[in-house]
Amino acid sequence: MIDSLKIKIFQDGACVDEIRDAAQNKPLIKGFTTNPTLMRKAGIKDYAAFAQEAIEVVNGRPISFEVFSDDFDEMEREARIIKSWGGNTSVKIPITNTRGESSVPLVERLSADGISRNVMAVFTIQQVEETAKVLNPEVPSIVSVFAGRIADTGHDPMPLMQDTVRTLGDVPAAEALWASPRELLNVFQADAVGCHIITATPDILAKLSLVNKDHAEFSLETVRMFHADAADCGYAI
Repeated sequence: MIDSLKIKIFQDGACVDEIRDAAQNKPLIKGFTTNPTLMRKAGIKDYAAFAQEAIEVVNGRPISFEVFSDDFDEMEREARIIKSWGGNTSVKIPITNTRGESSVPLVERLSADGISRNVMAVFTIQQVEETAKVLNPEVPSIVSVFAGRIADTGHDPMPLMQDTVRTLGDVPAAEALWASPRELLNVFQADAVGCHIITATPDILAKLSLVNKDHAEFSLETVRMFHADAADCGYAI
């Protein structure tokens, strides 16, 4: 079942040891992403030092790093610095700034200069369409739709992901990414609609070992787990 997947799995995180382990020992992981929230949780203090170490350990796999500014001119300056770090690096650009102003003109400028971008925090087909119009068809780019967060609102993200894949079909070097998955099933859903990439944190990726597990066996293991936990706690009725 895993062997039949066409989608590329990118590990999302900010722990260099986990990134190194995945790069060296997990061939299923085809690339890496990170974000400020994960970096804060990991205790990262020096962004450039972290990024350059991560680039070194990924062994040429794709990796994305995010700009931090809320000003588009400053975002552009940061994007060019990130690109200068080398490696197979994409620059993560939010689809808007915190005032809701579109970053599409910036994406267009970077695209024209051959800088690979990962346009992130995309939630609507309008945002996908506006982005697709300005992408250089010859420059690698990623459009990250936050499908997991869309699902958190009670809406099925599958139709939007299908539309995203279809919209990017006219941009040869562009890839659709299913971001913020909530469960392992999302990997197979993303693959089914033709997404090129899905990101997942190590806790979700750890569940890959459960793929094709016999459900009757899983049921018995679950019952035994609950029984053992109750016994260990000395519960009685």
